[in-house]
Amino acid sequence: MNTATDSILADALGNVHAPAPEARIVCLVPSITELLCDLGLAGKLVGRTGFCIHPRAVVADIPKVGGTKAVNIEKIRKLAPTHVVVNIDENEKPTVDELAGFVPHIVVTHPDAPRDNLHLARLMGGIFGAEDAAARWCAAFEAEYAALRALPKTPPRTVLYCIWQDPWMTVSDGTYIAAMLAELGWRVPDLGADRYPRFAWSQDLVDGLDAVLLSTEPYRFTEAHADALEKQLGIPVLLVDGEMMSWYGSRALAGLRYLRALPALLDGV
Repeated sequence: MNTATDSILADALGNVHAPAPEARIVCLVPSITELLCDLGLAGKLVGRTGFCIHPRAVVADIPKVGGTKAVNIEKIRKLAPTHVVVNIDENEKPTVDELAGFVPHIVVTHPDAPRDNLHLARLMGGIFGAEDAAARWCAAFEAEYAALRALPKTPPRTVLYCIWQDPWMTVSDGTYIAAMLAELGWRVPDLGADRYPRFAWSQDLVDGLDAVLLSTEPYRFTEAHADALEKQLGIPVLLVDGEMMSWYGSRALAGLRYLRALPALLDGV
């Protein structure tokens, strides 16, 4: 038993996957579809969601199988994949359970913090025969992460990161986005046990915040939303790139660079 290899090829549920360089992959996670392509594995992808839009020119020829939640099971069945890559936050468990009834291998992912990207890349590279490409990607990640850690320390801030309105929704501690913010010494308020809690605006809530961040996804917040909310609340409100803050995998490299610039962006509001 090779415990080192086993630990690399264990997914988020602890299931160990054997190397499968001849795999036929359906990926139901947009950020991981991009990672697979960047690792040189696009030729093994036989299906993706409609939200798997990067890299645009590469994924254009890969069949769509619905969305991350509204998955077309019969389309996947006809594609006869050997592996389906899913994510605990993004995909519905009943859908994954149904897929497990006819797909030999379900690879479950759940990155919760920036450095979880290292295991994610090694997992994808190790299963699907792209170990060298994964090692190069991990080296690039370590360089970006070191640059982030080398930043001068900034004052701690409490920021409300909004992902939706009508109803208003945010992120809780323990999510990938909160972990990204924590790299800057920023925290999110405790608004309940849900990972993505709903909330109502109140003066008590606003008084406990240094700033509000409006994400460009999944809700398409704009500068107009930020300007209007800032006038309403009387505290800084900044529009932030949702892909940079929440997409793990390939986009995490640019995400770390984006994160380095965020304190200056907020100071300029």
